[in-house]
Formats: sequence, C-alpha cells, structure tokens
Amino acid sequence: LMAISSARESLSHALTNRFLPNLEYLLQGSILDSAVEHLMHRLKGLCDNVDTSPEPFHDLEVCMSLRQANSNQPLLLRVRRALGRDAPFQMRYLGQPEVDIRRPTLVRSCMDCACTNGILDFLSEMGFRLEFEYIAKGEQRNGFTKVVALLTLQFAGYMFRKGRMKITVSKLIKIVPGKQQDMANEPISQSYIVELSVVAPTGQENVGEEMRVFAEQLKPLVQLEKIDYKRLGNLP
Repeated sequence: LMAISSARESLSHALTNRFLPNLEYLLQGSILDSAVEHLMHRLKGLCDNVDTSPEPFHDLEVCMSLRQANSNQPLLLRVRRALGRDAPFQMRYLGQPEVDIRRPTLVRSCMDCACTNGILDFLSEMGFRLEFEYIAKGEQRNGFTKVVALLTLQFAGYMFRKGRMKITVSKLIKIVPGKQQDMANEPISQSYIVELSVVAPTGQENVGEEMRVFAEQLKPLVQLEKIDYKRLGNLP
C-alpha cells in the first residue's frame, strides 16, 4: 500500500512539475518507392546513427477500443510487444490530434507505460475489443502473421534518430488470408510513409521549431506536414 501511495505521489509530482513526457509532436509525409533510396541516403547523412545501419525493429502492435457513453469517439489503446526478444509489453494512449495554425507540427496527448503480458486479457475483460493488429519490422521483405482481425497489416520499415527526434520510413503491407506465405504480401500503395516525431513534456514549444528545421532539410525529397485527420474524414 505504501509503495502504491509513493508511486502516485511520484506521478503527481512529475505531472505538476512537467517532468513527464505526455505530448507527441508529429509530422507525416510519403515518398514514392522509386525515390526512397535517395531519402535513406539523406537521412544517413543527417542523423546520429550515420556510421551504423538503421535501427531494426520487429514488433507486434494491437489496437483495442472501448466505446464511451458520453462520447462518439471510442477510447483507443495500443499494445505493442517485441518479437524475438524478451522485453515488457508497452501500452500507449493517443489523444485526439490538435491542429493549430500557430504550431508547425500536429500535437496530441501521449502516454506510454510498460506492462505485463496479461494486458490484452485484462483489457478484454474490461470490455475492450480488437480493432486491428499489425507487425512492425525493420528491413523486412517477406513475412506472415496469423489473421485475427478482418484486416492484418505489416510495416516494413527503418528507424533513424536525431537527438530526441525519431524518424521512421515504413511501407504498409496487407496480409491476405488464404494465400501462400510468399504470395501474401500486397503493398497498399507504391509509396513509403515517413514520420518525424518527438515525445516531450508539456510546455516545450521549441520542439516543433526543431522539427520544422529538420523537415526542411528533407525537401524536395519528401514534404512532411501536419495532417488534419478530421478534415480527411469529411472528404467525399
């Protein structure tokens, strides 16, 4: 009981003093397959891991949703676990994006925490249901995952770091049930998704300017922008 009380006090202190990274700053864009190698070379020259290969990742992510009585928007939680190595499960909450014309990036609430491997069963007991799952893997070419949702997706990607900024270049791949493993990969499009993000405490507005300056260095290969998903949802 004392340990729980101490943990609550520590969390409250971190929130009060703005020590807790609880905002994600995000810019997104895309680049055609034919030009992605040029972008990779540009990133290798700009980022911190210039002398090494892009950081590999191979994760399974599941999105769970819970309908709320007083809101049209369901509560979404994402649970991610590393495949092939022993690491805690990671649960992430993402709030509604804020698109402010005075800010150079999209901003949304973000909370990450480590949890045990029983988290999916726990969320299901609370009433959450599965929305989708996908596998995120760096330098992936072929792969297969069990289909437990109507649509199962993979990301074949690369990750770079520049200070506290994270840059990912990934390709969205649809897994078609019933096909042979080597025939199952169907790219959603002929382009790669590019994301530039930083998770930081509240009040660090200079983060957006740092990201804007870095994004300028990737032009004209890729145009990173703050995307208004609400406006996209209203398009015919």
